Amino acid sequence: MMREFMGNVVYVETSVISYLAARPSRDIIIAGHQQTTQDWWASERTNFSVYASPLVFREASAGDPAAAIARLQCLRDIPLLAITPEAEQLAETLIQRAALPPKAAADGLHIATAAFHRVDFLLTWNCAHIANAIKRPLIEQICRECGFAPPVLCTPDELIGGNRDVE
Repeated sequence: MMREFMGNVVYVETSVISYLAARPSRDIIIAGHQQTTQDWWASERTNFSVYASPLVFREASAGDPAAAIARLQCLRDIPLLAITPEAEQLAETLIQRAALPPKAAADGLHIATAAFHRVDFLLTWNCAHIANAIKRPLIEQICRECGFAPPVLCTPDELIGGNRDVE
């Protein structure tokens, strides 16, 4: 069953959780992404209904045990959207139609799960395959052709301040 949400809904992809939970990076770009993610989580998250999926949970559980614990702690109160057969089919179609390379099958499943559940925004730092301006038009076209409204694929930079009233 598809969701019946109120307000703006965000699907948080694993890269956001990873940046949120990671030790501060010495790389200035990564450190900036980490700070933006922490700012979004602290000040903007409450303006949205935030969801993840079992795939985010699985990916966050992998790797270094201490880091995995920190990532899972960030997910503790985030409800999970089911990965449905329809989402799996859409993810496969994204690969078959070359919107994503075969190595990005998990990325396709993130997009497809968000689209199936009619999520408004998919929040990610994966700009290679998800929040990518070159790939976005084909991803959106395929979602629509398969009967799903695509989520807005964006980074935390792009989702700050959008829910506030302008004076």
